[in-house]
Amino acid sequence: MVRLTTFLRNHVAVKTMARVVDICSNELHQLVAMATESLLSGKVIAVPTDTIYGITALVQNSEAVDRMYNIKNRDYSKPLAISVAEIKDIYRWGKVTVSSELLSELLPGAVTVVFERTEDLNPDLNPGTSLVGIRIPDHKFVREISRSCQGPIALTSANVSSTQSTLNIQEFKNLWPQLDIVFDGGELGDTFHSRAGSTVVDLSVQGTYKIIREGSAIKSTLAALRSHHLQDRENR
Repeated sequence: MVRLTTFLRNHVAVKTMARVVDICSNELHQLVAMATESLLSGKVIAVPTDTIYGITALVQNSEAVDRMYNIKNRDYSKPLAISVAEIKDIYRWGKVTVSSELLSELLPGAVTVVFERTEDLNPDLNPGTSLVGIRIPDHKFVREISRSCQGPIALTSANVSSTQSTLNIQEFKNLWPQLDIVFDGGELGDTFHSRAGSTVVDLSVQGTYKIIREGSAIKSTLAALRSHHLQDRENR
């Protein structure tokens, strides 16, 4: 019996179900402390955002980032976005080409801005591209996690790649055994548009923009870009 127990412990990966934490039933500082402890220990957690549910890990922890790809069964050629707490944080991780006024119009919000990455960013994150997508979700809990961790968090949708994005935690229950904590923020929407995710815009070339994904904030994003006289690289 002892030999069998030792064999199982050494050779069988036992999956434990993630802890599910109701955001509405806990104080913000308690939630942030819980998420921070998990992320700093290299774990992956699920969080609600201002668009859809996402999974997140520390950007600067290569093993945790790798774990995110495995959880989603995601192609390593597809880059992950990062999330930060404040607009000033963007300048550390991306080579900003636009005014702070434009950034303030776009963020916080359902927009991912893409710039050339800086050398401070973990080289193991998206090694196949010189660009990085940066988010500041309009969701205080997510922003406070990044602030508490004192660095960016990698953020991607809580679903297996090429499947529908998720608006409640039951929709990605198949991922729970691979997550440390699932933070339940309730239903985030009930329409197809709700699942569109963030609008992704490439601002890496000064004076221009390129829409990579229309997402849920395309109208307001285009209005802001045009009001600052940026030209569409696709229609120049």
